[in-house]
Amino acid sequence: MGSTRIRRHVNAPRARVYRALLDPRAIAAWKVPDGMTSHVHAFDAREGGTFRVSLTYDAPTATGKTTAHTDTYHGHFAKLVPDEQVVEVTEFETEDPTLRGEMTITVTLVDADGGTDVLAVHDGLPSGVPPADNEEGWRMSLAKLAAFVEAA
Repeated sequence: MGSTRIRRHVNAPRARVYRALLDPRAIAAWKVPDGMTSHVHAFDAREGGTFRVSLTYDAPTATGKTTAHTDTYHGHFAKLVPDEQVVEVTEFETEDPTLRGEMTITVTLVDADGGTDVLAVHDGLPSGVPPADNEEGWRMSLAKLAAFVEAA
């Protein structure tokens, strides 16, 4: 199982960033790599609450994990510490055994330089997900998170 750690500074207070981690409309806007669109099917933002999200590739030649062009994942919020941390346990909906298994995503927020440092740790990557690809997707998503919260 692989792991990635991505850090990004955003020029916004922790409370605003935390809200963007738990707002389904915000999630659809920022938690999606470039070249994909997001659809939030379900989202219950509380400890123990569940969610289900699909990411669809824009390029017709891309290959999805769930269907021909889509990656769908579901999970639950394992821990929520207001304005400090969100821990999610997620899993791809797939028939591919190399993409199966629970992953834990921990996003931690810390005051820094008049804004917030965001640390996203993604543990338990299935063997079919190259860590470099996961890291690149998270970098893209955190750049969108920064733009989203800095514009608010």
